[in-house]
This record gives sequence, C-alpha cells and structure tokens, in this order.
Amino acid sequence: MQTPELIERGREPYQATFDAMRAYTDARGPDTADQLWIVEHPPVFTLGLGADRSHVLDAHGIDVVQTDRGGEVTYHGPGQVVVYLLMDLRRRPGARLFAREFVHKIEQAVIETLQAYNLAGERKAGAPGIYMADGSFQGAKIAALGLKVRGNGCTYHGVSLNVDMDLAPFSWINPCGYAGLQTVDMKTVGVTAPLGDVQRALSRKLIDLLTA
Repeated sequence: MQTPELIERGREPYQATFDAMRAYTDARGPDTADQLWIVEHPPVFTLGLGADRSHVLDAHGIDVVQTDRGGEVTYHGPGQVVVYLLMDLRRRPGARLFAREFVHKIEQAVIETLQAYNLAGERKAGAPGIYMADGSFQGAKIAALGLKVRGNGCTYHGVSLNVDMDLAPFSWINPCGYAGLQTVDMKTVGVTAPLGDVQRALSRKLIDLLTA
C-alpha cells in the first residue's frame, strides 16, 4: 500500500472537516492519493449512524452533529489528537478481508503511541477504542475509533486520542453508548505532552503500520 500523504489542517470546525472528507472521497479516482488528516476540533458532539440521540444527556449548548461513521456518540474538543484516514483499501491485496485488519492496525497504532509515553492501553472485545490497561484508571477510555468504509473500499473518519482536555463534556453523554463509562486523557494518567508531539507520534505510527 502506498504511503499516505500527511495533511495538517490545524484547528477546524467539525462540520467543515466532515464536508471536506466526503468531498475528497466523492472525487476520488484510481490514482487519488491516500491521506491522513491531522486536526483539532472546537467542542462538538458527533453521532454515529446507529447512535441513539438520548445518549446525549445534556449538550450544554455544544453542537451535536449527525455523521455517517460507525459507532455511537462521542466528543471532540481542544487538546485531543484527531487523525482521519482517507484511504482506498482496494489497493491492498485481499482488500475484502482487510477492513477488520485496518481497524486492528489503527488500534495498534494508538497502543504503541501510548507505550512510547510509558502508558499501557488495551482493546476491549465489542467496545471499539482503546482503554487504560492498568493503574487507578484501568478500564477508562482514552481513545475512540469510528470509520466509514464505502462499498468501493474508500474510507474516511478515523481515530481520536485524548491528550490534555476539558473532560467534563464526556460526562454530559453516555460515551459510545455506555452509561457511566469513565473517560481520561494522557494528562490525567500522569503524562504531560505537547499536542503537536502526540499528533506526529500517532501519525507516524499509523503510517508505519498501515504500509508495513
């Protein structure tokens, strides 16, 4: 698989990024470059295709946006690394079997990024995302994952990793549809790191694993 281009979009309203992802994917041809978009969003709640809006307990005036990704409700805000993966899985031999492997590689990239900061993350069966594997915050969610894979094998949406956030908005929803699910960021579990450093670390890890 070709090496994706890395696009840094800075801080951008969610709706603008969402519209741009769909437009890029609509316009794709056989030779269109795969891209990873690094972005930071102002506060927003997003709903997956199967989301129950009642899981937004109190939006506190924050915009709630319906999307076409998988998954339930989540929160994006300042201090969170968001990487969107605009890729064509048909370029991979055995592409029909690759979608599950694709998700696994994204999760692995988060786990290995956390390891670089001496944090242990793990998967939970049936609950997409990455959770703390040990310590006083064991079981708390630190990263979320939601993708759209079109019938033609093209993907968008992606992964978010909490670095240094106001975590209060997570308590105003049932994160990913789970009432009372604790959500943490890297700072809460003892790691203070510049957002840009974590953005670059996760992006490099994603590229390494997805092009291996």
